[in-house]
Amino acid sequence: MTDFKLPREEKLKHKKEIGLLFEKGKWKTCENLRIITLDLEKKPQEDFSFNNQKVGVSVSKRHFKKAHDRNRIKRLLRECYRLNKELFVEKFGTNSLSMVFWISTEKPSHFKIVEENFLKLCESVR
Repeated sequence: MTDFKLPREEKLKHKKEIGLLFEKGKWKTCENLRIITLDLEKKPQEDFSFNNQKVGVSVSKRHFKKAHDRNRIKRLLRECYRLNKELFVEKFGTNSLSMVFWISTEKPSHFKIVEENFLKLCESVR
């Protein structure tokens, strides 16, 4: 049976990595998505060395009070990343840290909407 999960080594979890990302990362917004990213190939940091892309997702508790709504959107964002990983790595770098945010106050009605926003975000990067 094929495992369709997002691999553990691609998840952005450590406080030190997230802190560095917010301190030195670049922001980009496209429709309902916002991303902060830091390409470690272009700007190497002394304490960080890993061989792949690390991605985290976040949804505001202010806009979505119920945890099941936040969790649903986060699952959709992770699935968008997993299905379009090649495009994402091509645009943001193979050795980078990224965090994707859902910034709309409306809950997405379909996966297709989230995926379209994700693809537009990836295409908007030069």
